[in-house]
Amino acid sequence: MAADDPRRCRPWRAWTVAAARGGETGQASGRNENASLDATAVTTDEVLLFGERLKGPLIAETDAPSFGATFPGQCSSTRHSVSPPPSPASQQEYDGELGESSSMLKEADGTPTFLLSLDNEPFFVEQGQDGLGTDVALKGKSEDEEDDVRFPEHLQRRSAMEALLALASGPRNPLIPPPPPLALQNSGGLPRVEDSSLLQRQAPENLEDMGAVEDESDGDYFEVEIAPYGEPLQGACDPNIRSAMQQLHFPETFRKSEFMEALQHPEASDPNIRSAIQHFHFHETVRKPDKLHRKRPKVLPVLSQRSSGAVNTRGSLMSQTSASMQSNATPNSLDKECSPPVPPPSSPPLTHDDSRDIMDYGDSGDDDDESTQDFDAVAMDDSEAHMDLTDDLLHKVFSFLDDTALCHAAMVCRQWRAASAHEDFWKSLNFEGRKVSHDQVVLLCVRYPKATELNLGGPFVDDVLVREAMRSLRNLEVLTLGRGVLNDGFFCALMECVSLQKLSITDAVLGSGGAQEIQLRHDSLRCLQIVKCRVLRIAIRCPQLETLSLKRTGTAAAMLHCRRLINLDVSACIKLSDAGVRAAATACPLLASLDMSSCASVSDETLREISLVCTHLRTLDASYCPNISLEGVRMPMLTDLRLHSCEGINSSSMAALSHCVMLEVLAMDLCSLLTAVTLDLPHLQSVSLSNNRKFVELTLRSPSLTAINLTACPALNRIDITSSSLEKLQLRQQLGLASMVLQCPWLREVDLTECELLTDTVCNVFSDGGGCPRLNSLTLDNCDGLTRVKLSTSSLSTLSLVGCRNILSLELSCPILQRLQLEGCDRLMDASFAPVGLLSLNLGICPHLTKLEIEAAQMTVLDLRGCGVLSQAAICCPCLLSLDASYCSKLGDDCLAATTAACPAIKSLILATCHAVGPPGLLSLKKLWDLTMLDLSYTFLTDLSPIFEACPRLKILRLSACKYLSESALDALHGGKVLSELKELDISYGSLGRAAIEGVLAHCPHLTHVSLNGCAHVTDHLWSHLACPPTLGLGRSEDVELEMTESLRALQILSCVGCPNIWTVKIPRDAACLSLSSLNLSLSINIREVRLGCINLTSLNLSHCAALVVLELDCPRLITLCLQDCGIETEMLEHAVLGCTLLETLDVRSCLKLSSAALMRMRAACPGLKRLYNTSSS
Repeated sequence: MAADDPRRCRPWRAWTVAAARGGETGQASGRNENASLDATAVTTDEVLLFGERLKGPLIAETDAPSFGATFPGQCSSTRHSVSPPPSPASQQEYDGELGESSSMLKEADGTPTFLLSLDNEPFFVEQGQDGLGTDVALKGKSEDEEDDVRFPEHLQRRSAMEALLALASGPRNPLIPPPPPLALQNSGGLPRVEDSSLLQRQAPENLEDMGAVEDESDGDYFEVEIAPYGEPLQGACDPNIRSAMQQLHFPETFRKSEFMEALQHPEASDPNIRSAIQHFHFHETVRKPDKLHRKRPKVLPVLSQRSSGAVNTRGSLMSQTSASMQSNATPNSLDKECSPPVPPPSSPPLTHDDSRDIMDYGDSGDDDDESTQDFDAVAMDDSEAHMDLTDDLLHKVFSFLDDTALCHAAMVCRQWRAASAHEDFWKSLNFEGRKVSHDQVVLLCVRYPKATELNLGGPFVDDVLVREAMRSLRNLEVLTLGRGVLNDGFFCALMECVSLQKLSITDAVLGSGGAQEIQLRHDSLRCLQIVKCRVLRIAIRCPQLETLSLKRTGTAAAMLHCRRLINLDVSACIKLSDAGVRAAATACPLLASLDMSSCASVSDETLREISLVCTHLRTLDASYCPNISLEGVRMPMLTDLRLHSCEGINSSSMAALSHCVMLEVLAMDLCSLLTAVTLDLPHLQSVSLSNNRKFVELTLRSPSLTAINLTACPALNRIDITSSSLEKLQLRQQLGLASMVLQCPWLREVDLTECELLTDTVCNVFSDGGGCPRLNSLTLDNCDGLTRVKLSTSSLSTLSLVGCRNILSLELSCPILQRLQLEGCDRLMDASFAPVGLLSLNLGICPHLTKLEIEAAQMTVLDLRGCGVLSQAAICCPCLLSLDASYCSKLGDDCLAATTAACPAIKSLILATCHAVGPPGLLSLKKLWDLTMLDLSYTFLTDLSPIFEACPRLKILRLSACKYLSESALDALHGGKVLSELKELDISYGSLGRAAIEGVLAHCPHLTHVSLNGCAHVTDHLWSHLACPPTLGLGRSEDVELEMTESLRALQILSCVGCPNIWTVKIPRDAACLSLSSLNLSLSINIREVRLGCINLTSLNLSHCAALVVLELDCPRLITLCLQDCGIETEMLEHAVLGCTLLETLDVRSCLKLSSAALMRMRAACPGLKRLYNTSSS
């Protein structure tokens, strides 16, 4: 090669391959056209398999058995040979020939290289670090380098060359059409293309990024790109073909239908183009890469350590997987969610290294890193999809899946499909409710011959299908059949299924022709179910049979030869006669369970004979048998007896039941003639006697009784139950129940709701010594027969007397009683709760209560609100915190003094409307050392000095509607001389004058809440006192006033609701009430002007101020503004809210002068507005 060759401009530059233009030929890099073959040759196609982004086709020809590569522009005889690595035996010879220069091929980073020779010059295939597929490049030497190069020691094995040559075994990519002078002669080649971006990259706008053609002095050159996953891009070498294909303009995302439209394109008339397009295998939906970029040639990995059988590319692997799945998706295939997966064809499993080599591809060193990152992300996702799970691990995981989940798992990959098809997971073949054909059932039975269960309950089946299935399943143990016709041939073939243990037939026609007679013989069958089948006579001879069910079968005779039969069900066999039932049951001496319900012809004679023959009978269901009365029947071993709706059962039948000494469960519901039940059975556990309309009396003696059902027995009058196991008794709506006797030491819960005839004597049953020492919950709701309730029990914790309107007296001595409900006891007059464990008690619903006694050490809240006639109250609750005695107008000073002495912990005391309380009672409040809230509203107090003396720690004082207070009653509060901790004062609706009210605001700066609602003496002068700094008055006789150390008030909430003499409200910004946050002026109908400059105001209520005309607000922190039913103008409101940037709620309902447009403007002016109430929204 000449020294001035442009391709020798830098050492080890990758050689480009000359491109053929039509029929032209050129020279390939100045190589010798008569180059000799000195080693095993490899075709260019095989080399291309390792190229990651070669840009252009290389046309190859093959002369078996050797392989050769003919480059465009060369003679067909010119071949480029590949020198295999030396064998270990000839290692010394190679070392001697190559010399020391071999060190240049050993990489420090462990990247394996593969040396090929091309006319005695090195030809390298080198594995990269992070690439998928490989690049092949001819690497030249600089002039000052030696000629001898050696192989790395770790690759001196012929297996690496064999792996390289094995890649030629795949199908040739038909996308690369040969030029007219040459033809493809090699049958092997590249994998098929499955990426639609290959065509998209040929668009004219992307041609510049591809760098398809470069003009150099030695000829025209272009590179052939290999797409991701080792798939070659289409690259027609003929310029006309390339130009035509670039005009197809495939969209960003196109499907199969659009691909077919592309074939009809006029530009696709060229046979070569059509052939190339038709060989593309597009996915149903494909995505174009985000960015196209040109990649520089780089040497990428050789899969040198993989065996020839395992070498494959992702494209070919995906193609095989798709072909495998498509081959199984036939029109007659089973449903995806129920059919077992078909095992895939055998193939060597991929190792972890193999999957990495297939999925990874490397960075080619392009400056544009975005596309490289995209490809790396794809490689990462794909590598994660191929998890390194062994077959044993998959088998363990799949063992926890059902058949539907296994079918879903089979669609993940070939390994999972093979694992899910293991016969261990398909021991049960369930076709119930599935749309399957005859052939599919047979096919799956052949595929899984070791299956032990077969369910054909859904589709219509015949005996031919069943016989074919049984012929394949030699280990069948459970067979379930649904609707269909089963002839005699099926029952004859059943004998050949020797492993069968359970047979279930439902809703089928049995027998041949019109006879409908069957004979079933089987030596190993243990369970037989023939349900809802049409058959006249049945003969069964199964020596091992243990369970037989003929439920709802229309048979008239059943011949049984089953000596080991234990369970027999002939329920609802309406055609089976009394003699038929007797013959079937007596033929099985070991019978333990018999169900003959709804067999209307069964009589007592049949029961007597069964009791004599079947001595092991434990369970008998004779429900809906009207001819049974149990007369003369003796079944001492019976444990479960059900006699629902047996019209013959009456009180005389109890004699027969008394002999059932082992009886545990008894059910006699809807027995219309049953009037009394008297039973003494030691093992009886459950009794059901519901809906017996004539049932009057019940007497039970059973230590093991745990459950009893007496629902809807309206005539039941007396109950006597003795049980040491009963814990819960419910007798709701027993309208006739008048007396009870209970001896149940473990009874914990009793519900006697709406037992209207119960009298006061029932309390003796539940008191101490009454037979229920552990009773915890008692419900006596709506028991109108109770008048004087007296309970004394140490175990009761919950008592409910809701709706007991006739109770006059209540006396409870229940130390642990914690919950008491007395709603509706409006006639209660005398109540005593001593002692009780109540935490709270509400007696405000007892308006006629006159006498009260409470002794509750743990009670904290007592509500006596509304007990207007209560005159005597002895309350001893040392932990009481809140007492509400409002409207108890008869409570006097003596009662208040006794209560305060016994309840010193009271913090909140409400004595509103207690007119009998005077100064002596108020002075007794000294005993309440922690009293903080006192309500004396609506009282006749004139002097507050007892309160100031007795309650120094008071924080809340309510004197609403105390109209007899003197003008100087509140002077003691000025300056905090008394009640220094007072924070809230309510003097609403009082008769105090203007001076007294204004004096409170002027001289009590420590108040935070002041209520002046309904005060007629509140005028516009009030606001001037709020604006001035607070002062401390030293007395009326002195005219000296000292300014306080703090010039600001603590007032936060001021309420002036309904003050008719307020006309103008004006609080300037520099007023001495900076803490004011809430101002309520609603219902002050004469207010016309409001001017506020309160910087901390958050809530302003001017509702129903109809005369309001002027509103000026300088309240930047205002959140809520209520102007309901105000006559304010639109412009005034808009101007008022301009400075309220934090406004969230605006109520302008019934403001008729405001338009919708104005509201929209206000919403725009207040971006934080969340709630806007107007007339339409209300």
